[in-house]
Amino acid sequence: MTTAPQTIDELYQGLQENDRRPYGRTRTVTAEELVEAAEQFAEPRPLVHALLELQEAYTYGSEPRKSPVVFARLLTLFDEQPDVFDERLRHTLFWRFKWVANALRALPEVPLAGLRQWSAEMHDRYEKAGLGLQPYYGQAYQLAAHVGEDTTLAYELWAARTRTSLTDCEACETCERARYHLATGDDERALRAWEPVLNGKESCREEPARSTSYAPLPLLRTGRTDRARALHLTGYRACRRNPSMSGEVGRHLEFCALTGNEARGLELLAENRSLFDDVDSPLDLLSYLTGVEVLLQRVELLGHGELPAAGYAGRTWTVAGLRAEVGGRADDLAARFDARNGTTAHTDRRRARLDRAPLLDALELTLRTRGLDDVAPAAPAAAPAVRTAAAVPDSLRELIAQARALETQGHPDAAACWARLRTLVAAPDYAHPDDPALGPLVQLRADLLADEAGRAAEKDQVDEAAALYEEAASLYDEAGAPGHAVLARACALLPAGGIPDEGADGAEVKAAALTAAHDALVRLHEETPGLPPYQEARLLRLKATALGLRLQTSRNEEHVAPVFAEVDVLLDFATRHDIAGQVSGALLLRTSTYALSGDLPAAVTEIDALLDRLKAHGPAWHLPRTLGLRGRIQLGLRDAGAAHADLTESLRLAADWPSGTVDTVRLHGDLAEAGMHLGRPDEALRHLTRSAELELRHGNRTDAFCTYSNAAQLSLDLGRVEDCIALIDSLLAEPDVTAGELDDRLVAQLRLTRARALHKGEDLKAATAEFAALAAESAHWDDDPGSHAMIASEAAVLLAESGEFGRAREAANQALAAHVQAPRYEQLSSCLRELARLQAQRQGSDGLADALALLADAGRIAEEARAAGYEASGRSLDSALAYEHGRVNAYAGEYETALAALDKSLTLLGEPGPDADHVGEWAECVRLAGAVEGIYLERPAPAITRLDAAVSNLTALGHTEETEPLTSLAARLRDEG
Repeated sequence: MTTAPQTIDELYQGLQENDRRPYGRTRTVTAEELVEAAEQFAEPRPLVHALLELQEAYTYGSEPRKSPVVFARLLTLFDEQPDVFDERLRHTLFWRFKWVANALRALPEVPLAGLRQWSAEMHDRYEKAGLGLQPYYGQAYQLAAHVGEDTTLAYELWAARTRTSLTDCEACETCERARYHLATGDDERALRAWEPVLNGKESCREEPARSTSYAPLPLLRTGRTDRARALHLTGYRACRRNPSMSGEVGRHLEFCALTGNEARGLELLAENRSLFDDVDSPLDLLSYLTGVEVLLQRVELLGHGELPAAGYAGRTWTVAGLRAEVGGRADDLAARFDARNGTTAHTDRRRARLDRAPLLDALELTLRTRGLDDVAPAAPAAAPAVRTAAAVPDSLRELIAQARALETQGHPDAAACWARLRTLVAAPDYAHPDDPALGPLVQLRADLLADEAGRAAEKDQVDEAAALYEEAASLYDEAGAPGHAVLARACALLPAGGIPDEGADGAEVKAAALTAAHDALVRLHEETPGLPPYQEARLLRLKATALGLRLQTSRNEEHVAPVFAEVDVLLDFATRHDIAGQVSGALLLRTSTYALSGDLPAAVTEIDALLDRLKAHGPAWHLPRTLGLRGRIQLGLRDAGAAHADLTESLRLAADWPSGTVDTVRLHGDLAEAGMHLGRPDEALRHLTRSAELELRHGNRTDAFCTYSNAAQLSLDLGRVEDCIALIDSLLAEPDVTAGELDDRLVAQLRLTRARALHKGEDLKAATAEFAALAAESAHWDDDPGSHAMIASEAAVLLAESGEFGRAREAANQALAAHVQAPRYEQLSSCLRELARLQAQRQGSDGLADALALLADAGRIAEEARAAGYEASGRSLDSALAYEHGRVNAYAGEYETALAALDKSLTLLGEPGPDADHVGEWAECVRLAGAVEGIYLERPAPAITRLDAAVSNLTALGHTEETEPLTSLAARLRDEG
């Protein structure tokens, strides 16, 4: 709060503004300042309001020690000046006796006698005020449950009584009843009791968030896994990072631990790290810490105790270290409560949670399924997985010989041998074999550098790959291996063509670089005759590849023939020398060239012959890559079924080879495309997320986030709102995102999709806040005003839906200003029309002037669009504007003006035709015109004539579905006439 309120009106305005803030330190501190300001006024009622706001801030900000102190002041004011409390304030005061009871139970330093004394105080106060005692018995039951006494009688005394105006809301009482049955071991009865809350029929500020933290485990125990998963997603989002719901967060962590989602649990723990320090309620903290310990205990049991974990601020934690710390603190809290209560209830309950066995080995909670291995810190490069048949030899001599033999064949198992050798050579005690057949140590070092360069090239690390190849070539020269040196230098030339090809100019530059690389390879070949066949074949392959990449970059028809020419030379040479891998490589290049030149049928013929050859003669590791290319060709031919079959088989065969042998990221992406074409969006979504996670593992974070962004949008399109939000929340929690290291526009796109998902999920408050934040940030995107116009438009609509028409107009003005620089005719028109409709609908005639001003802006947008020759992809801007004039004036009671506008809209739309374009819009316009004319203007006869004519017209055109609302309205007008 910048300045203290100087008048009572300013104080009340400050209280209203603070009420809109989320619970937390900012709201609490402001409430404290408002109490100080209220104390300056002679009138006591503003102080009462300020104290009530402060108590609420303490209660929902998880500060139970302070809430009773504030309530004591309120109670004193009530005793001394009861007339200050009108009926509403009196009701609020007596309601909050329960808040104090809850706060006192949460503090182990408050003696049990003090709890019982407060309970008696509540009883006496209610009885003296002539209030029903059901709320008192509800608190008595909760005290018995807290202490660990037999709750049977206390439950009956509460549950059997008639509800009163001071009874907890239906949702909260439902949760208490369900938890009672849960404590007795009756999961089914608990879930039946919970249904009204879990189905959304009953809710309040704390519900269903509280119930959805308790219900997932009994749902799992009774076999309702899908429901448990859904409630976890919605429930966690409602309580995350909220100090007053830390116990609920702890139960969601426990749910992750018991369903094979330990990695997600660690992710959620990191997101809620602040709760370790922000929770001031010992009871809530005990529940939270126990949930944390359940998770950490499970992770440690699985052998990952050394993983990093997010814990108390000020030091770095491992899972094992944090578990020990959390366990000690939670044990102490439980002991303090038990000492106060004279039972072992809290220790027993805590032990029961820690002793629970996992309920499922694996439950897919989110679209981003990760294991504990995925969250481990990056380790030094390890050997790729290999099949048992290709075990790495123990003998150093055999290992070097096998690595080189496999490398000569292009066999993928060579990578495992090089990885093992890299580790051995790096050891201080490494002794190179004295064997002329193996060559000197410097040659082995060159081999390892060449392998490292190859892996860098596969990751498009162009400069690094070229430098490593050059270094390897120098070492080969030193080792007296000229053929290897030539190959290394040849490989160093090819990455030079890997510069970005952004835009036409970039493509030309890259094509020229590839031409130069090919020319250099030709010269190198001419200058080094007498290479062994396998080395010469590799050099020929590099020459053909350079030209193939040039064609891929330029798509120039003149570049097709040179590729075929080089491929023919390679194929002839490899066939004569029986080098199977290079024969396959040549045929694969030929297939790709046909595909790039647009001759897809020829590409299919070529690749079918290659597949037959590979099945008969090998090499087998070329099969998955070849099938993947065939699948992409089939996608080009729009045969999604054949493409899906090829890609699926490719992915299956790829599993037989070390990772990296086949581009599985690409395979999953292609399968996602095939799935969409086949009408299998859920399958496509699985492949998209798998592709993205593999990109992350490979270190390609920008590509991974782009793919995940597509997956989030697809999940939203499929109506999987909570999946979409959970996926994006997981991505936004990544360290490089929180540190601001990822591209800000990509992060903004994720947040935009999340905001839309929140809106679709009817969380209007959260959606509006996110859109408003994005609109403020995008206002500074000088290079992209169009995106700002889009975001500000959507923000304006959400603000209007929330009833904040002033802020909505401000956002719309921002969008209009950005539109001047980057026109968004259709979107701006739609935004302004919707704002006008909402304002007129909510405010009636009082909002008409503002609504018409918005429509005037929309009219100017339509004029600009006409002048620019812009054609809307959806509704005509002019007809839509006329229709909105009709609706807005109808909401404001200006029925003649509304009818004239609707008739204008119908004229602009024109009579419907046999196709379905605009038929629904036309029919709806007729219906609204009929309603205005027949009902509000009380002229049923012309309205019926209008409706009957429209029904006849639509029926004749075969649009019978659109006639139903018109027929229904006409019948109503006839009945009322």
